[in-house]
Amino acid sequence: MLRTQGIRKTFPNVVALDGVDFELRSGEVHVLLGENGAGKSTLIKILSGVHRADAGQVLRDGRPVRIHSANDAERLGIATMHQEFNLVPHLSVAENIFLGRQPRRFGLLDRKRMEADAAELLDRVGVHISPRTPVRELGVARSQMVEIAKALSLSARVLIMDEPTAALTADEVTKLFDLVRRLRSEGVGIVFITHHLEEIAELGDRVTVLRDGRSVGRAPAATPRDDLVRMMVGRSIEQQYPRQGGRSGGPAQAPASQATGAGAPLLRVSGLSRAGAFTDVGFELRAGEVVGLAGLVGAGRTEVARAVFGADPYDRGTVEVQGRRLRRNDIDAALTAGIGLVPEDRKGQGLLLDSSVQDNLGLVTLGRASRAGIVDLAGQQKSAARIAERLGVRMAGLGQRMGTLSGGNQQKVVIGKWLLARSRVLILDEPTRGIDVGAKVEIYELINELTASGHAVLMISSDLPEVLGMSDRVLVMAHGRIAGELPAGEATQDAVMALAVGTAHREHAPAAGEPAATTPATRTKDREGLRGH
Repeated sequence: MLRTQGIRKTFPNVVALDGVDFELRSGEVHVLLGENGAGKSTLIKILSGVHRADAGQVLRDGRPVRIHSANDAERLGIATMHQEFNLVPHLSVAENIFLGRQPRRFGLLDRKRMEADAAELLDRVGVHISPRTPVRELGVARSQMVEIAKALSLSARVLIMDEPTAALTADEVTKLFDLVRRLRSEGVGIVFITHHLEEIAELGDRVTVLRDGRSVGRAPAATPRDDLVRMMVGRSIEQQYPRQGGRSGGPAQAPASQATGAGAPLLRVSGLSRAGAFTDVGFELRAGEVVGLAGLVGAGRTEVARAVFGADPYDRGTVEVQGRRLRRNDIDAALTAGIGLVPEDRKGQGLLLDSSVQDNLGLVTLGRASRAGIVDLAGQQKSAARIAERLGVRMAGLGQRMGTLSGGNQQKVVIGKWLLARSRVLILDEPTRGIDVGAKVEIYELINELTASGHAVLMISSDLPEVLGMSDRVLVMAHGRIAGELPAGEATQDAVMALAVGTAHREHAPAAGEPAATTPATRTKDREGLRGH
């Protein structure tokens, strides 16, 4: 159906693809697997007309074809869902589905027909929204379904899906998988890119693995996970969650030489409340420990993190760092006190994608490196080079544009800028979202290094095994409150989920600002918003 032979693509100082062979059959889900930077996105951009290959060829139904634009791909029945949605927020759902191809009658837009056709497509993908709804009012899951409806409107026989589940809840993933299976049964060939290895056997038929721009193997989707990881990274990963210290009774201890003392409280949050978002949130974060913050989508995790960091206001409560109370809604005060925030949306809120790696690493310390309005560029470059080497950022050089780095390396840079700022308290919001398994382990090892040197980490994640595997304690939020706290030895998927959905029995409710008590749990099947593997 669709095949590439010997595809090669180079960018300045980088060989992105080097002789890649790939084959997609009708009515199959072919998983394209590889680390960040392995060449997956470059390959699908060649298939969708964004890039042109330097060498090699693409064949459609056995015939060589040229794909030099999105229109070429469309004519060949190839539709692509990129990680960043290609939707116009202020336009309606129907207008987005038929953008540039609106049906006309007597030379005028036939809005009635367009909306009727859009409604039929939306019904086919199983989403119940009005075609007149502005896309800006949709969440991630429904926006994604609009993207699929748009692809179906093109009568696409090849659908390329790049990380479609990265920002979806478990319930939304289930609905998406049902749709993918239905499309497969209709003969659509689907290229599926994912970093969630558990999805491969559940949905895929075959797997092609890319590494360093080359296709290194093809395997059945039922191939054991460890074998796929070995193909991806070229080595075995013995421990998926390499948490060191504190996993059997208490947090990892910082060196006794630390000024605060081993295990001393660095951050204390008491009675933090904001109407409509969270109520009476209280917890402590100690030097040398990782505290996981779990909960369903909408529980208030990110809102609390942003309030602690000073990015968003709160109505009452206190935030203290090493005993000193911070002014509310004051990012500068949080920075000065040593709090750093790695946001959930690293591209939109954590990085300047059109600027260099060096500029991004120096974002937080720019003011400190300036004298009389003149920036110490040599000093900034030296500091950036030191931290980039420490974190193992894979790049052509400090001058490389940030947007051209892989997701894992971008995440290292976001963390690196806070290390340059000497932040003692790091809040990591979804730190491994959209990152491959090899890069995840590197991030986990970095977290271990930070806590071993006396930093404290608050880790927010919807990946439940990640929370359980890397946390010394787990706080669970439900409906804007801390529903319970579980030490590592008692934190199981069932225990966390029971607290997250409110089925655990609570012996007493905590007073405002008091850390919630550990509670027993009962089983629940509702896993929306937390992904268990």
